[in-house]
Amino acid sequence: MTIDHARPLTDGTRRPVGHRPAAPKARKKNTGRDGHWWTPWLFLAPALILFVYFKFIPMITAVVMSFQDVQPYLGNQWVGTQNYEYVLGDQAFHDAIWHTVVIAIGQTAGSMILGLALALLMEGQSKRLKFLRSAAFLPVVVPIAVVAELWRIMYHPTEDGMLNSILGLVGLGPSGFINDPGTSMISVIITGIWRGAPYDMMIFLAGLAGIDRGLYEAATVDGASRWRKILHVTLPGLRSVFSILFVLAAIRGLRVFTEVFLLTNGGPNGSTEVAMTLIYKLGLEQNRLGVGAAGAVLLFLATLVLTLFVQIIRRRRDA
Repeated sequence: MTIDHARPLTDGTRRPVGHRPAAPKARKKNTGRDGHWWTPWLFLAPALILFVYFKFIPMITAVVMSFQDVQPYLGNQWVGTQNYEYVLGDQAFHDAIWHTVVIAIGQTAGSMILGLALALLMEGQSKRLKFLRSAAFLPVVVPIAVVAELWRIMYHPTEDGMLNSILGLVGLGPSGFINDPGTSMISVIITGIWRGAPYDMMIFLAGLAGIDRGLYEAATVDGASRWRKILHVTLPGLRSVFSILFVLAAIRGLRVFTEVFLLTNGGPNGSTEVAMTLIYKLGLEQNRLGVGAAGAVLLFLATLVLTLFVQIIRRRRDA
């Protein structure tokens, strides 16, 4: 009787008894990185160094200066919370904060409403619409100094000024615009809306692209009008976009400076004085750097609180 010393394998071949297959080689752990871990940081290092040097170090320096009586070349003196007490008790600062809030609310509401209207009008894939969107977005890419100078010329208070000429065609008298304390605030707000609405429009267009088209088709089947589609489909679908834009626009409004500085410089008679222009005047024109730093820190804290408040509300709604 012959004894078979081989065992059949699954593919029909045989191997000798006692033969052990070689152990599989250990696989190299995939770390998900190509090269060394520090390679991305090496490329980011120049930008990070500049960001730290021009952003974080000045911020920390401003916080320290807000507790000091800054005297260049003579040595700073520690005064505790005296600068904050002065800022919080100064009526000019109270008026500037109120003007800042009014401008922030006006520009935020106006730019979001106009941006949404432009997005609804320019939604689509037509080449003509792409050209119109590009043209409407131009105010965002134009430097704010150029925008302010353009509107300052348009706001010329004489009868032959551009906007006053248009008002004369409809029988309205000439307006002082930025030279009149009664209309200077709304003039600054209109300039901010004109520049901020195209930016909001692009974000709204991105949000509209993410809304399910089937919801519109179902609303059409149910006989819903265009306004009902906007009210019950579009606006709920843009809820997260609204929260993001609100934070961005509110921060942009609270930090308004360049257009006010170039259009009115806080005038006439302080009617458009905002927090940033007042801080600039306190710090760089009156050489009260400690007081100006305290105002800047308070404005930063207000912006931070507003951002956190909106985020908390948003998370509670999503929960």
